[in-house]
Amino acid sequence: MQAILIEDEAALRLATAQTLELDGYTVQACASAEEALPLLRADFPGVVVTDVRLPGRSGLELLAHVAALDAELPVIVVTGHGDVTMAVAAMRSGAYDFIEKPFASGRLMDAVRRAQERRTLVLENRELRAARALHPDTPDLIGRSPAIEQLKVLVRNVGPAGVDILINGQTGTGKEVMARLLHAASGRKGNFVAINCGALPESVFESEIFGHEAGAFTGAQKRRIGKLEYANGGTVFLDEIESMPMALQVKLLRVLQERRLERLGANEGVTLDCRVVAASKADLLQLSAQGLFREDLYYRIGVVTIDLPRLRERREDIPLLLAHFVQEAALRYQRPLPQWSAQDMAAWQAADWPGNVRELRNFAERLTLGMAPVLAPSAPTSASIPASPAPVSGAAADASSLPQQVDNFERDLIAQALSAADGNVALAADNLSVPRKTLYDKLKKYQISTGKK
Repeated sequence: MQAILIEDEAALRLATAQTLELDGYTVQACASAEEALPLLRADFPGVVVTDVRLPGRSGLELLAHVAALDAELPVIVVTGHGDVTMAVAAMRSGAYDFIEKPFASGRLMDAVRRAQERRTLVLENRELRAARALHPDTPDLIGRSPAIEQLKVLVRNVGPAGVDILINGQTGTGKEVMARLLHAASGRKGNFVAINCGALPESVFESEIFGHEAGAFTGAQKRRIGKLEYANGGTVFLDEIESMPMALQVKLLRVLQERRLERLGANEGVTLDCRVVAASKADLLQLSAQGLFREDLYYRIGVVTIDLPRLRERREDIPLLLAHFVQEAALRYQRPLPQWSAQDMAAWQAADWPGNVRELRNFAERLTLGMAPVLAPSAPTSASIPASPAPVSGAAADASSLPQQVDNFERDLIAQALSAADGNVALAADNLSVPRKTLYDKLKKYQISTGKK
């Protein structure tokens, strides 16, 4: 962790630097803004702490320089006691936080730690976006539930690593989406090759996976590159790996161990450089105990195991997912956005969704087409779930368009966060993972009162 400290008072500069260093920060202490300028860069991984009143350039001028360099580089501004005008100007200029002199070391470190967490997340997201820019077809992992947030962290952590991965999940939970995200996060330049092991006839499986030379068997008129070799430098996704024939499991295990393969009819091996991401909707360890899957292959592909949650285990993500799928469907079919009520959404969140996210996507398409599907609740209720309304158009659609529904959802989230924080805007902003200035802007936009005088 790194910090740039700008303070012209020598004694205070030394004391503040020591406080930061005791918390594990590497500190570059400067007596003026001019001294700090050469240290600032767009990819600086830490936090900037600066006094407002400095010789030469002021802290606000330094703040403007940082904002032009990287608007997401957090700057904590130190102001004089009661200097409200300076504090307001700093926050309007994009400061992450401000501290009044004299300040307790705990107050400083609380602000610095929060700023550092934000900076780390920003840089990780930039890396992930840069990696995904190489793979524009990669879908997003939509959701804000704790389970999805953990998966996003996992993608950032293990994506760049070269380990093989096993994804466990029921049908429709997004196993291929996760595999594509891992490929995008890996930074690999090669292809993403998806193979459904349950869809390939056993008679052609070996040729499809490993390839063959001309004349290797009847009908093999020319050399064919197999899927594994085609994924060289990239990622191969083996979906429904539990369906792979036992004889081929042995060959795959050897390829994974040696990172070399032989095409059918070949005498020389081919060096292989691809990551293997396998997926299964069955318990492979249980299948291996029954003799239906090789245990050694299970442990070889499962260096890292990722378990995908069922949709009913993250019901809070259903509004976001449905809004996303409905917007896609409306664009695809050139239909108006459908309208729904809070009661409809509550009913959909209570549904069982045995087909998980795939079923929700299909539901969104039928909803957009005006087919008004009816869902069964996950638990018996005295009242049936109302049919979904048909798409609306004209003034009615404008009244509850997707942007309006998103605004209503955002307003409710902010109100709940503010209530949970007892009106503390700074705490609510942290809980919502947004800058304090952004939250103040949204409070003004939605005319939400903090409840404090």
